[in-house]
Amino acid sequence: MRSSRTTALAMAGVLSLGLLAACSSNDDSSDSPSGASGKVTIKVAGLLPTADDAAKQQLADRVASFEEKYPDITIETEDYDWKASTFTAQLAGGTLPNVFEIPLTDGKTLIENSQLADIDSYVKALPYGDQFNEKLIANGTGEDGKIYAVPAKSIYAVALHYNRNLFTQAGLDPDKPPTTWDQVREDAKKIHDATGVAGYAMMALDNAGGWQLAAGANSRGGVIETFDGENYTATLDDKAVKEHLQWLHDLKWEDGSLLDRTDLGWGDINTEFAAGNLAMYTSGSDVYNSLVESNGVNSDWGYGLTAIPTSGEGGALTGGTMAAVTKDSTDAQKDAAVKWIDWWYLSKLQDKDQAVADAQSRVAANPPQAVGTPVLPIFSQANYEQSQEWITQYINVPLADMKGYTDVMFTQNLVPEASASVQDLYAQLFPVVQAVISDEGADIDQLLEDANAAGQSAIDSAK
Repeated sequence: MRSSRTTALAMAGVLSLGLLAACSSNDDSSDSPSGASGKVTIKVAGLLPTADDAAKQQLADRVASFEEKYPDITIETEDYDWKASTFTAQLAGGTLPNVFEIPLTDGKTLIENSQLADIDSYVKALPYGDQFNEKLIANGTGEDGKIYAVPAKSIYAVALHYNRNLFTQAGLDPDKPPTTWDQVREDAKKIHDATGVAGYAMMALDNAGGWQLAAGANSRGGVIETFDGENYTATLDDKAVKEHLQWLHDLKWEDGSLLDRTDLGWGDINTEFAAGNLAMYTSGSDVYNSLVESNGVNSDWGYGLTAIPTSGEGGALTGGTMAAVTKDSTDAQKDAAVKWIDWWYLSKLQDKDQAVADAQSRVAANPPQAVGTPVLPIFSQANYEQSQEWITQYINVPLADMKGYTDVMFTQNLVPEASASVQDLYAQLFPVVQAVISDEGADIDQLLEDANAAGQSAIDSAK
């Protein structure tokens, strides 16, 4: 699962991308705000457990370069895969690495619960410490005005991923992917009838299923929560939620074109897609990186990316990842942690030399790792475009086959995630997805009525 969000009003325009200045150089000072000195070891979130050897080697190379620059800091990487079902226990049990990743909007809750380290002085000491997109950094800023987490990677909009080869085999033009949900359904059936492969698949496991159902509802103009300035109200029974569930029902029970799986989480659906077992699915627009690193997809595979279909006031659900530091980290570890966050996540967006070094290490891996996957900017559109120019010669992703997304990535309507108890809302929705896929006679209205009551209870109990 990916993320949640701050209030709908505060984030309505979350990625309006501002006119923040593109940055200055990334020359680091050896001095830290705390005056921390001496040797220190930190553990940091690394790659997904399924990452291939090439991705691991690229990370190892970047660690070696970091330790050469900072000889008093030792970096120990750990496989990391944020899941709603395990994160709370890891946090409570003190088993997280010093630097860990969280969904964009979980920052506010964790800050309010005093579960993140104050890294304000270290972040603000960075050359670009005051240049983050204000709507994004707000998710990691406490009511005291201090920074506890920073947007780090994968600021995405949910998009439609598709197999261009299956489109061709079904007589469809892969350069003209569907732009409406009706067209997705039509193409899914044509693909299934022509190839026997499922035309579409849906995440249904854990909160990932609720996340993607919410994305479908958002694209149709609906929301799963409203805010009147004082109170949050669950709207899991929104008309658009019902419409998307009915659409999934029809794909499965009328067309037979929906993959017959109710156990697909975020990584599982990537695996099935890479194996050629489905033609289309929705997920974050940045998924290509994981498909390369964990599933063996490359630029010759036949991957296509296009915008999620929208109608009316609908838009693309947004999300992303923040980097945070464990509360029990020492000052020296916090200083080292922010240096690592700068090195691994952010410096390549701000400094040409770091951008080129990162790109070179990725293309030099065997097999090469993805360089240039389109994501929404952490700083500004101008900064993003500049950083892409720096690495133009190393970009190896099939951008020509991603135009359905890149042509609109800065102009499409972007929808922030629900603000209050969003993971609880997702947790109520994914069993509904499972029921609709597994039971032809599932009572959608009753399922959503029950889910909405439970969701509202979660919102109320969190006050």
